[in-house]
Amino acid sequence: MKKKTINKKTIIDVQNISKHYVMGPMVTKALKGISFKIYKGEFVGIMGPSGSGKSTTLHQLGLLDIPTSGRIFIDGVEVTTLSDIERSYFRLNKLGYVFQQYRNIPELTALENVYLPLRMMGKPRYYYLNEAKTLLEKVGLKDRMHHHPFELSGGEQQRVALARALAHKPDILFADEPTANLDTEAGEVILNLLKHFNEDYGQTIVMVSHDLEQIKYFDRIIRIKDGLLER
Repeated sequence: MKKKTINKKTIIDVQNISKHYVMGPMVTKALKGISFKIYKGEFVGIMGPSGSGKSTTLHQLGLLDIPTSGRIFIDGVEVTTLSDIERSYFRLNKLGYVFQQYRNIPELTALENVYLPLRMMGKPRYYYLNEAKTLLEKVGLKDRMHHHPFELSGGEQQRVALARALAHKPDILFADEPTANLDTEAGEVILNLLKHFNEDYGQTIVMVSHDLEQIKYFDRIIRIKDGLLER
């Protein structure tokens, strides 16, 4: 894979975040004060053993959860101080997500699933149709865009999810073990697509993975163990 230059503009700045879950008298410390930076245009892997805090970290970065303490800045905005409405607006306009479970709406076609975020943002019909069709072509689903999720393979459904996550041109794409439910071949298709969007379009990607075979796709790895960064 070709050598890539990172411009070193900080897009995510994590400052000493912790996350505690309280269940009655029990307190589980999922994150214990971690700090790191992610630069614009990087493809970063968050790795570590099961239960180490990888997905918890991604949820804090993606504004899907709120840290117990610490601060997170995304593109200069201290997102840990935003209200619920501000967080929702920030997610819709700035962030994209790909999960293990695809999360496509079964009643909608691939095309409709992809253009839904753009329609929610109030984009005109000609725009969201064109953008959705273009992205589905880029992920190799030109001939499948009018199929419903139940008519698609797992790999094809994940490609729909990837196209949907990129439809609004997010500053950052978060991926939480996006190949976990796929066979090796389908997983490689997804990883190569992520690498393509990262290298050819400068898309910043932060991905959780436990698979050591996937290290080759990342520019850099943030390793977490027992809620702490591994040095």
